[in-house]
Amino acid sequence: MKKFIVMAAIVLSTVACSNDSELTNVVANQKETAPVTVRVNDFSITTEEMPSGGGTTRAAQNPADYNYVGALDLAFFDAGGTKVYTSTQIKSDGSTYTTFGQFTANLPVGTYTMVAIGRFYDGSDVFTLTSPTSAAFTSERPRETFCATQNVTVTSASPLDLSVTLNRISSWLCIQSTDNRPAGIAKIRTTYAKGGKSFNPTTGLATTDAGFAQTNTPSAAIGSAVTFSSYPFLATDEENINVTIQVLDADDNVLFAHTVNNVPFKRNRKTTLRGNIFTAGTSSAGFQLETSWLTDADPINF
Repeated sequence: MKKFIVMAAIVLSTVACSNDSELTNVVANQKETAPVTVRVNDFSITTEEMPSGGGTTRAAQNPADYNYVGALDLAFFDAGGTKVYTSTQIKSDGSTYTTFGQFTANLPVGTYTMVAIGRFYDGSDVFTLTSPTSAAFTSERPRETFCATQNVTVTSASPLDLSVTLNRISSWLCIQSTDNRPAGIAKIRTTYAKGGKSFNPTTGLATTDAGFAQTNTPSAAIGSAVTFSSYPFLATDEENINVTIQVLDADDNVLFAHTVNNVPFKRNRKTTLRGNIFTAGTSSAGFQLETSWLTDADPINF
């Protein structure tokens, strides 16, 4: 099953006071300001059968109940590009918010670019938001990510109501072994010849197309098939990428390696590769490909 997910209706409204007193506004000494509250209201989730579609939709879901977004980032940049407000809420850390999905910023009169990001979160993640055109996962792996940017003008302390929709900008590669994990397998390294871990929040495209590698530790028991995923950012909406899968032992020696050439990726879509991973050989023969945006297509044999 493939899930298409949209974080919808971030509402900004001015309020007389705020319960989110722990949020810090980095702008000080301004004469006229407006308190602006940002709320992430819900998600709209669509599931779709692969590869031929035919999805179903369920009701909107509160972000606090959605497991695959564990961090929300909000930033305002002034007309000169200076970050005047930033805050990150980590769902698993109640000290970072009063209500998950609700922020309050006290902004001076002026024009701003708002950047809102929702992302999967793991404690090892290191994420930076530098500007409306630059954000990156500087730790090993990119995560499933939603984002949006919007111009915001504060004219006075009068009430202000805005809305914005966050769209998924990452692609999804799911690799499934059709053979079983033998003893002595410690890690699986996936290397992308293109794509990246950084992105432009305004365009949703990768800011580098140099590729990257990430390493997964299989959770499947010995004697079981293995499934693992990654979420690259693409330099264009659709991109063909050579993907190399290396099976490693505990000392990082390569036991098996396979390269699948020209794997098609698309933003906000899932690509599935199936094949024998724990066998000798370096070619892509025997792998099957499924992509959610190909209509009525059977798996492709490489």
